[in-house]
Amino acid sequence: MKKLSEGQKMWLSVMAVYLAYATIFIVFEDYDRKFIMPFNEVSDWHLLLFSLIVMAGLGFLLFRYAKRMDERISREQAEKENRMRRELTQNIAHELKTPVASILGYTDTILESQNITEEVKHQFIIRTNAQAHRLATLLQDISTLNRMDYAKDLITKERVNIAILFADIAQETAIALEHRQMTLRNYLPQDIIVQGNYSLLYSIFRNLMDNAINYAGQGTTIEISAQQRPDFWQFTFRDNGIGIPAEHLPRIFERFYRIDKGRSRDMGGTGLGLSIVKNAVVLHGGNITVSTPETGGLTFEFSIQKKQ
Repeated sequence: MKKLSEGQKMWLSVMAVYLAYATIFIVFEDYDRKFIMPFNEVSDWHLLLFSLIVMAGLGFLLFRYAKRMDERISREQAEKENRMRRELTQNIAHELKTPVASILGYTDTILESQNITEEVKHQFIIRTNAQAHRLATLLQDISTLNRMDYAKDLITKERVNIAILFADIAQETAIALEHRQMTLRNYLPQDIIVQGNYSLLYSIFRNLMDNAINYAGQGTTIEISAQQRPDFWQFTFRDNGIGIPAEHLPRIFERFYRIDKGRSRDMGGTGLGLSIVKNAVVLHGGNITVSTPETGGLTFEFSIQKKQ
């Protein structure tokens, strides 16, 4: 069934109210009649005809206005989408420049410098490999966001146990946690079953974990818990790290938004992780918020529908 536009909704609402008012007015003759009576006087029929003419004229004017309003809304939405695409394209181009320039710089040095030692060459190869991995991660993140933006109908969903999924992530990040002397406290119930896309659900929890590991700070603690509701699961993901200034919270889910740009790039971040988290949560019928508790750190609270 085709969804009504805002203009169509307005037109139908106004016409319904007018029709109801005109019907009551005519049937009860200016509210003087105590019960419904047939039209015996010619003036009654004239009044009915006049009301129908006024209704038709009003309906025509409102229809034209509603059509123009829909066109204006569509035009504004198109302009907004085009502006966002231009900004995204510029951001992508900017983000791609750094790893590409690094790769070219290292490889050109290796190829053109005749007196370069094997040790220096090996270091350059390691750095080139790191930049190539960063470039691959950036392209993967862009592909993930494009899939959620433009190919939602092609995203397959299956039965996923979030508890098992997060247990795998905890095992994958164990070395990084140990290296930073961080503690993970997993309070998730054993069976958290949802109907969703495994890859995108994995991206939600993996990006939140990577974000905490990279930016919470040495020796901090990460906690994750969940509460069951009738139609969805409510998750809380928090750390007691350094947190972020409150003024950055409204923009933390924007694409390529960074609080400390230099540090984020040094940590290998693409600036798309939290944007992927938000889009994936919304795609699974939920919403997400972020806050900075008085105790410090960051707290993410988000929901995921059990079935969609």
